[in-house]
Amino acid sequence: MAWQGNPDVPGIRSIHQAGELSRPLAAAPAPQTEWTDETLMLAIAARDEVAFSVLYDRYVDLVYSTVARMLGRDSALAEDVAQEIFVRLWQRPETFVAERGRFLSWLMSVTRNRAVDELRSRGRRWRRETGSGSGPDEPINQVPADDADDPLATAQLREEQRLVRAALRDLPADQRRALNLAYFGGLTQLEIAAELHEPLGTVKTRIRLGMLKLRRALADRV
Repeated sequence: MAWQGNPDVPGIRSIHQAGELSRPLAAAPAPQTEWTDETLMLAIAARDEVAFSVLYDRYVDLVYSTVARMLGRDSALAEDVAQEIFVRLWQRPETFVAERGRFLSWLMSVTRNRAVDELRSRGRRWRRETGSGSGPDEPINQVPADDADDPLATAQLREEQRLVRAALRDLPADQRRALNLAYFGGLTQLEIAAELHEPLGTVKTRIRLGMLKLRRALADRV
């Protein structure tokens, strides 16, 4: 990955430069690297830069990879979006409410929503630049970069997406949700397990069974 270190948050010049941090002399009950996500967020709300550094290092790769999958091959844009997510987290930690669910589920929701916003913004820019009234409003991470400028390829891909979504509606709800998160939400199976609060083995089984049913359904429709 091209970028390293923490985002340039106001008040944090370089989180990894030990000399710039003022640490208390009293030892914490446990190293901050062992704190739970929720405890780190409480510390971040109190403007604890070290807690932010720990949380950032813990999840930056996951956030970046999720954004990169959703935005396609634009790694520079994925880096910018991932950095912006952590900047916002530092600036507004109160937007996470522990009583509403686990931090990781919240962070993944924020990440996906921000990536979708970027995709929609890209679609609006595309329509302005081309004068088209039917730009890529649907998640264009589904359109390979090499085909994004090919109207025929894009139309074919969107027809395939329509058929897939129609077939998904016929699946059991648990299988449909797992597949939606995997193929339209850009999540890994491990991330889906965290999002649904289900064992990883259960998620793998749902996806496998759902894919078998999808293949049979699509074979009849295509």
